[in-house]
Amino acid sequence: MNAELHFLSVAEAARLLQARKLSPVELVDAFLARIDAVDDRLHSYLLVMAEQARAAARAAEQDIMAGRWRGPLHGIPYAVKDNYYTRGVRTCAASRLLLDHVPDHDAAAIERLRDAGAILLGKLNTWEYGTGTGAVHFDLPFEPARNPWNLAHFTGGSSTGSGASVAAGTAMAALGSDTGGSVRLPAAACGLQGMKATYGRVSRHGILPNCYTLDVPGPLTWTVEDSALFLRAMAGHDPRDPASARVAVPDFVAGLEAGVRGMTIGIVRDLGREGDGLDEANRAGLEDIARVLAAQGARIVEVVLPAGVADYRQASSVINWTESLSIHESDFMARASEMGQALRDKMMSGFMTRAVDYLAAQRRRRELAAATDALIRSVDALILPCAFHTAPPIDDFDRVKAYTTDTACPPFNMSGHPAMAVCTGFDAAGLPTNAQIAGRYFDEATVLRVARAHERATQWRERRPSLQALPALESA
Repeated sequence: MNAELHFLSVAEAARLLQARKLSPVELVDAFLARIDAVDDRLHSYLLVMAEQARAAARAAEQDIMAGRWRGPLHGIPYAVKDNYYTRGVRTCAASRLLLDHVPDHDAAAIERLRDAGAILLGKLNTWEYGTGTGAVHFDLPFEPARNPWNLAHFTGGSSTGSGASVAAGTAMAALGSDTGGSVRLPAAACGLQGMKATYGRVSRHGILPNCYTLDVPGPLTWTVEDSALFLRAMAGHDPRDPASARVAVPDFVAGLEAGVRGMTIGIVRDLGREGDGLDEANRAGLEDIARVLAAQGARIVEVVLPAGVADYRQASSVINWTESLSIHESDFMARASEMGQALRDKMMSGFMTRAVDYLAAQRRRRELAAATDALIRSVDALILPCAFHTAPPIDDFDRVKAYTTDTACPPFNMSGHPAMAVCTGFDAAGLPTNAQIAGRYFDEATVLRVARAHERATQWRERRPSLQALPALESA
């Protein structure tokens, strides 16, 4: 057990809570103290729900002591990106336009986690409306979140606070949302395991929409087991979400330790013309995953995506811009001057996109999805890069934009397949490196199993950032 409670994994804390060796009150207090100690520099939260969290912790303690333990998430403190609606608690998505927005209902994922006994600590930092252009302009009503491995660096977007919080220990787990990589990119930047499940696996009800046909909620966690625990609680059909799939939810935890012996795993090294930009440290991390999995009995075969990542990105951008404008057009037309530049620029891109371009992008999407599915069905899972770069300095506009653009995330938003960002180590500057594991539709269990096999054979989960060693920074 780690002596610092805020650096326990979910699974470690769950075992202690079940055994009554740790109180939910003690655990929640440890996280609230951690937030007080470091978040004035980290800016992972937009709003901390301390009173509500302590009340929930006292109730969880009473239940557990009375023998009413609900399962491994009972008493576990977590936080959510501030585009998840919270009943009676402000949800502003980092926007001036929503500073007075107090929903009258919770997001479906929050409902399910509450039923599992998890305790909500608060609302996490994000780009405005949980979206953007990949650029950071420092013009929102809140300070941007900082990377715990180096406070001068970017967290990835748009689930910025979700990535920062789990790495820094201000939340035990966090929820984000992924339209073109917004769970996986913060996970990659902050050294986490970030799961984008199959489109339709997790209900989007009660999440501020960004792009109807691409949005997917997902957990960011420290370990693969933690991801499996949260996904198991979040997943399942919800009639309030038209895209929600009527598919049985397996026990994602049950097969985690089964290993990869006998599996055929495809490795994608050729990413088209953009692939030459892959950092050497991330390239080395991908090769290390292949080596680790081969050593455990997997057969590694080289495969190629049916198109370069630029092809997927071009079509997904058109879809994203157009659908975002269709959702938020009234806000844009009435109050564009109050929006930050990134959101305003994205709305303008949608405004300038023709209907014929949107339809052509959707046709191209169907072609790419079918071809991608054929590739993934030819193997048990894929391994490939996620973000091409490690986290750049947050005030370097061009490198921040490159971080969010140079990625292999869009193929699986376009196709809808599950994909998970995993930490592969650290570069020479001490910043996390990353790769991605993708699987067949609704086969998150295999993705998690492959990720766990890699995690089990490495020591990267033993290394945590030390914010005490990093100075406070002036606002950019």
